[in-house]
Amino acid sequence: MSYQNNLISDYERLAGFYESITKEAEGIVYDIGTGSGILSAWAAPYANFIYAVEKNSFVARETRSFLNDFRNISFIEGDACKIQFPEKADLIICEMLDTALIDEEQVPVLNSVLKYLKKNGKVIPQGVINIAEPVYMEAEHLYYEETGKPSHYTMGSLMVFSKYDFRKPINPCADFDLKFKIIKNGILNGVKITTFTLITSNTICGPTPMLNPPLMIPTKELRVRKGDIITVNLKYTMGGGLDTIRNEIKEIF
Repeated sequence: MSYQNNLISDYERLAGFYESITKEAEGIVYDIGTGSGILSAWAAPYANFIYAVEKNSFVARETRSFLNDFRNISFIEGDACKIQFPEKADLIICEMLDTALIDEEQVPVLNSVLKYLKKNGKVIPQGVINIAEPVYMEAEHLYYEETGKPSHYTMGSLMVFSKYDFRKPINPCADFDLKFKIIKNGILNGVKITTFTLITSNTICGPTPMLNPPLMIPTKELRVRKGDIITVNLKYTMGGGLDTIRNEIKEIF
């Protein structure tokens, strides 16, 4: 359970979700990918009933025991995409986040479950904003920036390249042309992706140790000069894993 313990030790991440859940939870709530069950436990005093769903059998054994004493929580071990829920939700909590939504099943699961959300229902988190910047990376492999090492250096302007609202279906096949203006002479050999989470429309959370650490993606090495405009095509499948990432430098001028 070390991963789950790390999640519940990430106080910055938890603070944003606690504030939002205790304000928004009401009526019927789904907690999809419930993990440790802490988000369901926070919603319980405010909701009429909660369906807490966890697919991982190892995690489920611990969570079932934790949630057993809550009279208004039904724990379900299984794949949320295959469950026929008996009633529609006022709120769906689905915190299966990962940088740019690549390596977790947030998008495919929500695309499946949204049919059970009431017309004016809410989703926590509500969405994400993805930002890209061109960099020089000392490493030659893809990695999450969690400790500041290996080092990297920003080579150009950053840009918002996508925004997603989880209350609406999302195409998991991402295909973006990232256009950067270079701000210094040197070598470009990577793109840094940073994801900001809109827990609600009024609460935004940046990267934390267990929530969307920046993703460093290597590209073809290119010598650049200040003022150059570089276009990098970035493709990946949300929920498909890091192996789906592809990139190509398309234009230089």
